This record gives sequence, structure tokens and C-alpha cells, in this order.
Amino acid sequence: MALIVQKYGGTSVGSVERIEHVADKLIDWRKRGHDLVVVVSAMSGETNRLFELAHSISEHPVPRELDVLLSTGEQVTIALLSMALHKRGYDARSYTGSQVHILTDNAHNKARIREIDSQRIHADLKAGRIVVVAGFQGVDDEGNITTLGRGGSDTTAVALAAALKAEECQIYTDVDGVYTTDPRVVPQARRLDRITFEEMLEMASLGSKVLQIRAVEFAGKYNVPLRVLSSFEEGDGTLITYEEEGMEEALISGIAFNRDEAKLTVLGVPDQPGVAHKILGPVANANIEVDMIVQNIAEDASTDFTFTVHRNDYRKALSILEDIAKELGAREVIGDDQIVKISLVGVGMRSHAGIASTMFETLAREGINIRMISTSEIKVSVVVDEKYLELGVRALHEAFELDQAG
Repeated sequence: MALIVQKYGGTSVGSVERIEHVADKLIDWRKRGHDLVVVVSAMSGETNRLFELAHSISEHPVPRELDVLLSTGEQVTIALLSMALHKRGYDARSYTGSQVHILTDNAHNKARIREIDSQRIHADLKAGRIVVVAGFQGVDDEGNITTLGRGGSDTTAVALAAALKAEECQIYTDVDGVYTTDPRVVPQARRLDRITFEEMLEMASLGSKVLQIRAVEFAGKYNVPLRVLSSFEEGDGTLITYEEEGMEEALISGIAFNRDEAKLTVLGVPDQPGVAHKILGPVANANIEVDMIVQNIAEDASTDFTFTVHRNDYRKALSILEDIAKELGAREVIGDDQIVKISLVGVGMRSHAGIASTMFETLAREGINIRMISTSEIKVSVVVDEKYLELGVRALHEAFELDQAG
């Protein structure tokens, strides 16, 4: 029998009724002749509740103990789902991350998986059981419970699929696949039948919230076919896989956008070696991630240095830059936290010229001024004023005919 690993998120197991529904779904898959390993999250809202409990005791909970607490959420779900399967006459076994020995490093609250001992799971599958595993958690070398950080259940599922050499890893969520863009912004957005790992990584890093980036990286590294499906309605979802030879690639697969952007500019910096490091070094030391960078050199041997950061880091970065500007003898520091990033993503860009110019022409036609531009082999990103986000995304979606199947 072909092995499938399935993951059900918090909303999919948010109540006893939803858990019963998942049990029925699993039995349907079983009747179709599949071996099943199921990864579940805590019931929706439970992790936040536990987090609040911890913070009601201490403003800065000890990371080790926080992991002990947070990991209990999934333990409830795995037991309830296994009970629901037993009630239906199917043998099931539930396991915490430590019981199936999902070995991680010791970085509490954001641990990374090192290896998985799949022996126990293989024995259960051989005995005809459905295996139910707690997502989001593991154990370090010293036997301490660890958690994998936000969205960690996706990573658990992909890692298990890789270790068990599963045919597919299916991520059940509250959307029925990956769309050309957010349907709340563009009602004509279309669900994609398939997308490459590379494109999905770009979409995830640029603002698409469907999958955790680490899970996509893991799947790509170990070549685990990933499928995003809805827990609430039937359908084939979206398959994330490698580019296939001879497969006619769509020019653009999707449009991602990120509202959490802010832009900072140091004006009139002396143009000399090492100036970029002098500006960005202290910003990096403050643990602020820098995204897009643009440098313009003027005729008077000075330069204007612009970069973007997450909006939450804007005030902190601005304060750091004002001190640096004085040291460097720069003219002034200006900033803007009312900007957004819009990105076109598609492996088809590799073999087609003119994508960027069509993008720029479309935005110009709508009177949208581009403040920054960044490109890679399969992506073109622009920064524009926040008020133009929806107009820009809709215009580009139409210009590249993303509402039409290729």
C-alpha cells in the first residue's frame, strides 16, 4: 500500500466535531488502499491560550519550561483523534514527538529537526495501524522536549514524509490550495493545479501565508511532493513539486504581496569603501533583517543609501540610523512606513524577456509610482505606496491574465 503523510492544522481539529470529521476522512483514504501517518496541530486557539497562561506567571518564561507547556496542546489532539478512529473500528496509535524520537537541536521555541527514528512507525504500519503524531515538537539529545516554532507542524509532516519515503505529504488547511494571489484582494484569483518548490519558496517568503517556509525548504531538499488541500471541501488542491522536463511553464505563477514593509534612506553619505557595512552592520547587530537595498551615487561623490525592513522594526532602525548618520557626516535620514511590496513570481521568467517592462507599464498606466525594484531569476518585486496595493495587484493580475488557466 502507498504511504501518505497528512497534516491537519488547528482549524481542521478545532472541535470534537472537526476531529470526528478528520477521522471519517482518514477512513476514506484507508479504504482507497493507503497506509497513513497523520500529523496534527493543537486545537485552534489552544497554543495561544497556553502561551497566555505562561505569560500570566512570568513576563519572560524559561524557554525549556515554555516548550514543556506548549507541547501539551498537540498531545490532546492526537489522543482524541486516535480515540475517534478506534470508535470507528480502526486500530490507531498516537505518539508525541519525543515518543517517535523526532530528534532536534536544543534551540527551545524554534528547534530544527536533525533526524527521525522511523522504526516504531514502520512497525505500526506493518501491523495495519494508522499512526497519529503530534506536530510542532521533538526532543533534544538530553531528552528535553523542544518545539519547532510557528507553523512547525508543517515541518514535522514533511520531515516524516522524507524519513518514511512517503508517496506524498498532504497539508490540510482552511484554504483549498495555492492561488495566483489572495482571493480577498482579487476575487478572480485562480487555484493553481501545481507550482514548483522554487516558486512556492518565493511566494512564501514574499508574503503568501499558505505554508511555512521551512516546510517548503525541507520538501524541496528531500524531494517530497507536497499537496495543499482543504479540510472543509473536496478537491485536488495544489501539488508542489519539481519542474518537470518538457512541462510548459506559465509565464507568471502568482502575485505575492507584503504589507509589513518600511523604507529607510540615509541621504548624502560620503561615497567611500565600507560605507554599506558601516550603515548595515549596526542594523544587523540589532537583529533587524534587511530586505531590498538600493544605492544611488551622486555627482558630488556622495551616495543615497535606501533599504527596507519589517514595519515592526522601523522605529528601532530609524533611531540606529540617526546615530550612524552623525558619525558618517551624512545629510539626513528619512523613512516611510506606509509602503508595500508587490512581487511577480514564475519559473517561466527564465526564458521570457519583457516581464519587468510589462509590470512597470501596467503600474504606470494606473498612476502608481515605483519606489524600489528588486529582481531575481524567477521574481520581480517593486515597492509602492500602501494605498496602491489592491489596485496594483488587481491590475497586474489582469495584465498577466492570471485568471485564465494556461
